[in-house]
Amino acid sequence: MSKLFKVFVYGTLKSGQPNHHWFSKDGGYYKFLFNATTLIKYPLIIASQYNIPFLLYSPGHGKNVKGEVYEVDETVLANLDILEDHPNWYERQLEDVYYDNDENKKDKVWVYFIKKFKSELLEKDTFECYDSKGAHGLKYVESENLTVEEFLNGPV
Repeated sequence: MSKLFKVFVYGTLKSGQPNHHWFSKDGGYYKFLFNATTLIKYPLIIASQYNIPFLLYSPGHGKNVKGEVYEVDETVLANLDILEDHPNWYERQLEDVYYDNDENKKDKVWVYFIKKFKSELLEKDTFECYDSKGAHGLKYVESENLTVEEFLNGPV
């Protein structure tokens, strides 16, 4: 059996969201484990013309972000790294999250962050929980055209 990893997802990879199908690409193993919340506050924003949820690496700013933790094998982790363009765009690192059903229980999981971003993004509205069809009215638009450079240097 291949090595297994725990990954926290907070945006379009969550169940019922537009990119959840990436878990089942190429026949890899994945299993939902639990709902979780970040121990540290981070800014979860929606930005770009594609209304993409981004978790900015700015510890202590924003909100404690809610998401889902999955157990995945190396195949699924590699596919998620492709989707998130790790380490060029998002950077994956280990972080502590609380179990939503038990705040006394926490686990160390992989989380994808944007670490290189324009400071103006910290002025955007932040969210505790993402839903593509949420009350914010910023429905996710699929695109393979958004580049790291467009995000870092282009309009926000």
